Amino acid sequence: MRLHRLDITAFGPFGAAQSVDFDSLSAAGLFLLHGPTGAGKTSVLDAVCYALYGTVPGARQSGQGTSLRSDHADPATRTGIRLELTVGGRRLEITRQPPWERPKKRGEGTTLDKAQTWLREYDATSGVWKDLSRSHQEIGEEISRLLGMSREQFCQVVLLPQGDFARFLRADAGARGQLLGRLFDTQRFADVEKRLAERRRAAEARVREGDAALLADAHRMQQEAGDAMEPPGLAPGEPGLAEAVLVAAAVARSTARERLTLARCRLATAESARSTAERTLADARELARLQGRFAQARERAARLEERAGDHRAARARMERGRQAAAVAPALELREAAEAGHREAVAAESRARAPLAEAFADAGAAGLATAARRAAEELGGLESARRAERRLAEVVDERARLDRQERDDEDALREAAGWLADWDAVRTGLTTRIDSAQEAATRAEQLAVQRDPARRQLEAARLRDELGRDTDEAQRRALDSARRAVDARAHWLDLKEQRLTGIAAELAADLADGAPCAVCGATEHPAPARKFAGHVDREAEERALAAHQRADEQRAEDERRLGTVREALAAATAAAADLPTSQLVTQVDELEQEYTLARRAASDLHVAHEELRLAEQERERRLAGRREAEIRAAARLTRRDSLDAERTSLDEELAKARGGAASVAARAAQLERQAALLTAAADTARAAEQTARHLKDADARLGDAAFRAGFDTPRDAAAALLDDTAHRQLQRRLDEWQSEEATVRAVLAEDDTAAAARRPAADVDAAERDAATAARRLREAASARDLADRCCAELDRLSARATEGVRRLGPLREEYERVARLAALTAGTSADNERRMRLESYVLAARLEQVAAAATVRLHRMSSGRYTLVHSDDRTGRGRSGLGLHVVDAWTGRERDTATLSGGETFFASLALALGLADVVTDEAGGVRLDTLFVDEGFGSLDDQTLDEVLDVLDSLRERDRSVGIVSHVPDLRRRIHAQLEVTKGRSGSALRLRGV
Repeated sequence: MRLHRLDITAFGPFGAAQSVDFDSLSAAGLFLLHGPTGAGKTSVLDAVCYALYGTVPGARQSGQGTSLRSDHADPATRTGIRLELTVGGRRLEITRQPPWERPKKRGEGTTLDKAQTWLREYDATSGVWKDLSRSHQEIGEEISRLLGMSREQFCQVVLLPQGDFARFLRADAGARGQLLGRLFDTQRFADVEKRLAERRRAAEARVREGDAALLADAHRMQQEAGDAMEPPGLAPGEPGLAEAVLVAAAVARSTARERLTLARCRLATAESARSTAERTLADARELARLQGRFAQARERAARLEERAGDHRAARARMERGRQAAAVAPALELREAAEAGHREAVAAESRARAPLAEAFADAGAAGLATAARRAAEELGGLESARRAERRLAEVVDERARLDRQERDDEDALREAAGWLADWDAVRTGLTTRIDSAQEAATRAEQLAVQRDPARRQLEAARLRDELGRDTDEAQRRALDSARRAVDARAHWLDLKEQRLTGIAAELAADLADGAPCAVCGATEHPAPARKFAGHVDREAEERALAAHQRADEQRAEDERRLGTVREALAAATAAAADLPTSQLVTQVDELEQEYTLARRAASDLHVAHEELRLAEQERERRLAGRREAEIRAAARLTRRDSLDAERTSLDEELAKARGGAASVAARAAQLERQAALLTAAADTARAAEQTARHLKDADARLGDAAFRAGFDTPRDAAAALLDDTAHRQLQRRLDEWQSEEATVRAVLAEDDTAAAARRPAADVDAAERDAATAARRLREAASARDLADRCCAELDRLSARATEGVRRLGPLREEYERVARLAALTAGTSADNERRMRLESYVLAARLEQVAAAATVRLHRMSSGRYTLVHSDDRTGRGRSGLGLHVVDAWTGRERDTATLSGGETFFASLALALGLADVVTDEAGGVRLDTLFVDEGFGSLDDQTLDEVLDVLDSLRERDRSVGIVSHVPDLRRRIHAQLEVTKGRSGSALRLRGV
């Protein structure tokens, strides 16, 4: 993987767009990334990581990406990262834009734009960039596939953080395991441990569940068998439980079968005794029944003898009723004729009651004649009825015309009054329209003047603010210039002092027999000595660095002062040298006039609408007045015609009504009179006919009573029986005969008479004996059923327990096998002597590879003194596998890495980081890493060690590889010519290439 170009916009401390040409930096092989603290060196590396993976390393990643935006950026500038790189032989360009909370285009407030990502590939054949994808997920998967490593691995392999590896050297086994686990993705081995532990718990639970089921069956068998079985005293999971349950079940089944045999014998004896008792009870009951039957028959015979007289009287009464039955039809006919005659006479009386006295003695024929005359008169009134209906219509129409005339008069008066005010109304509305139109024109003019006035006011306020900022910037620029002059003078003084005493500094490095660096002599008879207050090289360099920093600060403050003065000049020109208070007053007056004009102009539409409605109302009222005048002329002619027709109809109806109030009343009188006369005639004819029928019925009744043997019809009627009396009397006679026959039959039975001669039967004693036998039988049957159910249940539970033991065998074997594997991988098994977990074992192998790769560079950095080795010894009571020691060739002893000094820890951690990068690269499929970054730690090295470390880093340039060093160390600026400098300022940080 080689980086070519990085473009940063509004990211981190970089407010403006910045670009990094890695091709120019990589040409030197080794380049330096330096700058003041907080300038943004790490943000450059964060931008590379964000472009590749969409996130930044470690704790700097927060929120949804909005925290990555620079606070120095213009609100209208969107944050973006564009990285051009070559990976896997393909030249790609990745562009990422995090979520952006930008100002709304309309209205106030902000809106959130979603994150966007582009991936393009350069086609060398056509020489153009081709779009590959805009999907976050697809681009992330493609980059991870090409690089072959996760974001955590990339940050450890390409962006080498020395502080993390220094902590790694001093960390315990647990902390090392966490870091190595993230880098080498050994989660799958931890998952194997977890899966085996889960399978062990699941298998143990199944075994315990099976043992619990066996114990439950054993307890149920003990409940069935009672004292014939003792449950095993073992808990679930203990060995021998299954065999103990099966043995106890066999003993319980044998005892239950013996009890079942005894219960069956007792049941047979009880059944025989119950049969004997039931036969004795049946004989006693039959004897008691026959004896009671005979006694009841004797009692019934006595009662029959007592009722013999009543029986004979009933037979005589039945005979007279049969004779009277022959007269019954004549009696019924006579009663019907009498009832009909009474009803006809009553109806005639009711029909004659409403008639006049003139018809009181009239017969049926006279009444019918009077009814025909009334009907004829009624038929002559139909023409009068039509005239009466027409008169009502004429009266209604005349009244309607009067109402219409009154309504038209009211409408004419109202229209005349409204039209009289029309000119004043139209003039007022026209005046309102003109005023509103003038106000609208004025509002448009004020709107044009308002925006320039506002901008001028904003410029004046900015001018006032920049005036204050100019004073402050000028003060800071003067202070910075004074400090820069003081720092330069101090540096020049120290430099002069050092040159004065340079001989003593050179003499300090002289040794007997070694040539002098100045004259080449090997003898040094009188070397110069350092005097008090001697200035060495480090003091001079510190003064020079302080001078450079003060000069950079002076330049920065002067640039800031120039920027503020330019902005102040622009704001002053825009404000036209007017006071801010005067501009505020002008803007307020414009706003008030504009508001009043807008309010007055808002009445324009309302006034136009009111004028249009008023004109429509005028036209409507004029049309209504013309229509009312036309209707008045038509009403005059129609009223005369109706008055003439009404006079003619009144004369016709006066003749037809007679003495009645109306024709309808007269017709109602005639209709009622005709109906009454007709009804009276009908009832009179009906009364005469029923009188003839009654006379004929009296004659037939007397003849029938004589032939039946009765002196008078009254005697026949008294002897006659109705249906109810006849049925009751016949039932009494039939009951007597049936009772008499039954009593004689019972008294004549041989077995009943023989039973009556025997002693009385003792049924109670026989029932008591039978009940006792039945109870004993039920008890024996219950005992037999209980024993039978016990045997069946014990057989069922024993079979289930046997089946459970059979099923539990493979589960127990599986549990023992899985438990051994789980304990071995978890490091708790006795077979695992070093108590090393599976994941730790894999990480130990990886750590051993890392230590071997790191030793190659550590050996060179330490001039052959130190070697990193992996140790799998246990520490205390803990587990082993992730120990890391250093072997000191000077002492020949192996010691812990925590005993290294600060400088030794640095180059050891650097060697470890480089070795880890090699191992992770091989693990990721051998992806070539042509660009690496090493972050901080060089300040803890002396000059010789620094040279050796730089030689090692310089050796990484082999095969066209480039290494970037991130450091504050000033000496590195002289040693490394290719530099990427990060400068910071009030408007944000900036990037600058040096030495390329």
